[in-house]
Amino acid sequence: MDVFEPECIFEMGSKLVPKNLVIVESPSKGRTISRFLGSDFIVESSYGHIRDLPSSKLGVDVEKDFEPQYIIPRKASPTVKKLKKEAAKTEKTILATDEDREGEAIAWHLVQALGLPKTKVERIVFHEITKKAIEDALKNPRAIDEKLVDSQQARRILDRLVGYKLSPFLWKKIYRGLSAGRVQSVAVRLIVEREREVQSFKPEEYWSIVAKLLKDEEQKTKDKNFDATLIKIDEKTLDKFAIKTAGEAEKIVEELKETQWIVEKVEKRAVSKNPLPPFTTSTLQQEAFKKLGFSAKQTMMLAQQLYEGVELGEGPVGLITYMRTDSVNLSDESLRSAHDFIEKEISPNYALPSPRRFQTKTKGAQEAHEAIRPTDPSHTPELVENFLEKRQFRLYDLIWRRFLATQMPPAIFDATSVDIAAEPRGTERGTTQKYTFRANGQVMKFDGFLKIYPVKFAEITLPELAPKETLELVELKPNQHFTEPPPRYTEATLVKTLEKYGIGRPSTYAPTISTIQ
Repeated sequence: MDVFEPECIFEMGSKLVPKNLVIVESPSKGRTISRFLGSDFIVESSYGHIRDLPSSKLGVDVEKDFEPQYIIPRKASPTVKKLKKEAAKTEKTILATDEDREGEAIAWHLVQALGLPKTKVERIVFHEITKKAIEDALKNPRAIDEKLVDSQQARRILDRLVGYKLSPFLWKKIYRGLSAGRVQSVAVRLIVEREREVQSFKPEEYWSIVAKLLKDEEQKTKDKNFDATLIKIDEKTLDKFAIKTAGEAEKIVEELKETQWIVEKVEKRAVSKNPLPPFTTSTLQQEAFKKLGFSAKQTMMLAQQLYEGVELGEGPVGLITYMRTDSVNLSDESLRSAHDFIEKEISPNYALPSPRRFQTKTKGAQEAHEAIRPTDPSHTPELVENFLEKRQFRLYDLIWRRFLATQMPPAIFDATSVDIAAEPRGTERGTTQKYTFRANGQVMKFDGFLKIYPVKFAEITLPELAPKETLELVELKPNQHFTEPPPRYTEATLVKTLEKYGIGRPSTYAPTISTIQ
């Protein structure tokens, strides 16, 4: 097994003691990191936060610049005691908590609670738990980012001020046990406002008219008819509500009974469909809900497991990069590995000549990390399936495919648009109106990224048609429709809306929804 080269081990009494204490948030992350460290490192877990505001009182001194009053919860006391003991034995303490606000705050709290002198502390960060990432991090330690810590503290204090003051009001007015917060309160308001829209919605009737047509009599037996929809009367383009009643629809159908159907215009063009960007926290939660039926909370739990490390027979391996991110950036190294994998394992025809990069469009995105991607494309879903729990596998498969698809060519479709004129055979019926129907078809020419990341689409094949060609009417059908109310939020659409308005952060979506539920 490859390990990071040890510097040395020093003696305490007659016992050899590792020189460095590495502290992470979770035991599973610690086990994975241990694979890449030598014998001069000991890895311990803080099991998340070791200090917090007290649950029995506000814990914020509003008279002293909102100073937080931290305590060590009872359940964290044994951990703090153990870490203090280990830190005293080692020469250096390396804080390897996550590289987001929360991870920075955990590192800061560890320094405070363990009484660590600055000269004995190093802070390292990494976006993925791989040998190279850990080695690079150890070579480039930094100080704790006080601005990130202040940011986390400000959010925590604001949560406490809003929640601690507002929650008792909810208990009094509604029922005990409800909680309020700066993000979940706004999210609840969105849900309530949407429900009011649904309740007050008045459906509106409208009609469409569809013609079923044949190219010629011979094709009747081959079931080769196709549909065309009325889009114009004379030269006036119809909007959605142009035909409002059954009477109006029936009048048009009556007028169309004695018409001749002539191809007016045929347009053909190639249409390309590009792959979606790699996953961010919110898009992963949305897609996992839509495709796999996973809740936001479930998705984040499984992603955490894949990030921290899964046993693959030769020790735990971190399969994906950090899963709390609003960035769609991809590292140069990951782009090279994707290109090489596609060229070698799929086909040179599916490898791009230069990498495709994406721009983050999310309001307020901080882009502190990369997008969510596999740490190594060669860890194919098929290769790791037997080592993963079923839900872990399904989520990893989704992440792996989405990432590889970003570096594959667009899918190419042959799209056809046909305008068909339905004109009166004579003027004896008292009308000279011309009706224009349109038929649209598309056929896939090259699958591109769809080879690895399937997306639903309908292939509609139209017969070969030419201008002035006469068609035969098989059936003319008026269809009644009603407008529908805006849909109630699903977890996926609520996450999308929160992100759209810049409410909350990637790390807060799942707990916010869980609390509301």
